[in-house]
Amino acid sequence: MMTVVYAAGPRIRVGISGWRYPPWRGVFYPPGLPQRQELTYAAQRLSSIEINGSFYSLQRPTSFRQWRTQTPDDFVFAVKGGRFITHMKKLAGVETALANFFASGLLALGPKLGPLLWQLPPMLGYDAARLGAFFDLLPRTTGQAALLAASHDAKVPGDRALTSAELEMPLRHALEVRHASFATTQAVDLLRRHDIGLVVADSAGKWPLLEDVTSDFVYVRLHGADELYVSGYSPEALDRWAAQALRWRDAGLDVVVYFDNDAKVHAPYDALALAERVRAAL
Repeated sequence: MMTVVYAAGPRIRVGISGWRYPPWRGVFYPPGLPQRQELTYAAQRLSSIEINGSFYSLQRPTSFRQWRTQTPDDFVFAVKGGRFITHMKKLAGVETALANFFASGLLALGPKLGPLLWQLPPMLGYDAARLGAFFDLLPRTTGQAALLAASHDAKVPGDRALTSAELEMPLRHALEVRHASFATTQAVDLLRRHDIGLVVADSAGKWPLLEDVTSDFVYVRLHGADELYVSGYSPEALDRWAAQALRWRDAGLDVVVYFDNDAKVHAPYDALALAERVRAAL
């Protein structure tokens, strides 16, 4: 029998997008730290990490189980949906692709499975019918995800598929958009009706920065203040993001914030600085 997991009160989690970056070694990660210990090192200092390897290829249950064991009990992972679904299929005709994604092992994270991120390509504009059909396919509980996973095809061999959930708990979905056509009340209303979080994405002005709240949580991705993936955030900018995160939390919303400005090793330090600001204010 599966155990029902009940959500705690609203909280803010701050983390990084990915953790395996060679330039971080000897800078954020201490010199000589074995690569296999990098996740543990980062997870002991932050409360969440976004798994982005799942965007590029299907992972394995053994990997998700390993990541689970390498992190503290109160840790949470966000999992990025596969680009085959979002960029190649562009959300259409993805029933089997979604089954393969959920069968690839993310349910092995158990209580550490946090929100699921679906990042759209810049050329994909707002299409209510396409989006609505995709949202209707998304499982809203781990039990529904396990049922969907059972319809996987040969791309996930049977001995590498996970089609059961040890816990019955809700699943949250967030959508990151990169096309100006989403900056409309119609798009926001569609996400609200389907209970999909609209990602607040700061991308140095390259893509829309939308802050509409469309679910009971807010998912923030900080890609760089002035230069995409490269520049860090000033103390003043971090103060502003901390204040905004606290306002969302005070409104009863869970908040997750991930720094993706990894190129110059800003991401982990910015995440630590933001997390400290949040802690000091609570």
